[in-house]
Amino acid sequence: MTIAIDTRSDADEVAPRGPAVTGISRKAQGAHGRPLRITLFGLFGCGNFGNDGSLETMLDFLRATRPDARLLCICANPSVVRAAFDIDALPIRPIDDDEKPALPRPLRRLLKILRLVPESARMLSAMRRSDIAIIPGTGILDDFGEWPFGMPMDLLRWCLAARLAGTRLAFVSIGAGPIDRVWNRRLMVTAARLAHYRSYRDRLSKTFLETSGLSTAADPIFPDIVFKLKRPDAPPRVDGAKLTVGVGVMSYYGWYGFEDGGRAIFDAYIARLVRFVIYLLDRGHGVRLLTGELGDATAVDALRAIVRRERPELGDAALVFEPAYDLNGLMKQIAETDIVVATRYHNIICALKMGKPTISLGYSKKNDVVMAEFGLAEYCQHVEHFDGDLLISQFETLAGQRAKIGAAIEACRDEQERELECQERRLSDMLDDVAMERW
Repeated sequence: MTIAIDTRSDADEVAPRGPAVTGISRKAQGAHGRPLRITLFGLFGCGNFGNDGSLETMLDFLRATRPDARLLCICANPSVVRAAFDIDALPIRPIDDDEKPALPRPLRRLLKILRLVPESARMLSAMRRSDIAIIPGTGILDDFGEWPFGMPMDLLRWCLAARLAGTRLAFVSIGAGPIDRVWNRRLMVTAARLAHYRSYRDRLSKTFLETSGLSTAADPIFPDIVFKLKRPDAPPRVDGAKLTVGVGVMSYYGWYGFEDGGRAIFDAYIARLVRFVIYLLDRGHGVRLLTGELGDATAVDALRAIVRRERPELGDAALVFEPAYDLNGLMKQIAETDIVVATRYHNIICALKMGKPTISLGYSKKNDVVMAEFGLAEYCQHVEHFDGDLLISQFETLAGQRAKIGAAIEACRDEQERELECQERRLSDMLDDVAMERW
């Protein structure tokens, strides 16, 4: 039995489709044989909360639907993933020889070439021990900060190994584009072409791949899977003249952070954000700094240092920062705020999940798309050239209508969760088909 990509249109997938999957399906209950072997692939364990939140969401679904399955994760940092998610894990690639500066560059290049054969054999062996490989969410098909022979090549090689091993391959609610470098685009689009199932977290991603030469007519669109992550309990917020504003900061150095000019981009971003933070503090509002990756501590330190210099009388208590280590911790912090202004995509997702009026200072159109879906298109600016006066105006507008806007956000969020239940049923059927085929 083969897995057919469902040909129903995107419009067929937007209405509520009943309860979420919470147990083993009937088809699976009637089958006998070895447990299904499922491999998950992505940049997990590298300190990015959004990536790890996507993995956590998929693991929650798989453990509820296929509690007998044997799970493996191919990821950036296996030791972190094993400890955080209690799952077997293998590295996407071994330690890069570029991390051994004592070796001459020609020798490092030769070692990379010699490594291709055993590495390809390792990938093929891992995929032969898997029945289905799933790439859960994330912006796996954009080249933010990537060289061609980094993640774009790794993704293609693992997808090719899956196909050669006869392993089913599914891209689930993934983000795609932009991919500005020609070779990055060729590698990543080829990898996507190898999949048996593809769904996208927004129409922007689907259109990007379609214009890149991929046939996407049968591919559905579902929301980002993080919208299915369990929300923490939120304490009631007390109405008052003074608000607590969550300000999400990012260590942003441009789309390709390794290029010249990255530091200037970072400094200009922090300087404009400082002006907004000081505006809030001068009016008595509380500010809580939010992050979405461990490396964002650099941006937090830079912003706090300037604020201390500009407003030494305020003290550290006026500008709250508590490190978070995952999306659950981030959402607990967002629960303590009234309005969120953020740059990272999954900071925006978490703010919307928590029903908070939100302003996006994004570095990609993916932020604009999800904001528009929640009726917040007018509250978007670009991280590299946002206008401080406009940001203040956007904040004041949200502050004056936050109850009404918050209620609308919660209604849209609930609809996003219902749409993802539809995809869960598709995935459950897909796993059943794979199990029946293997058994």
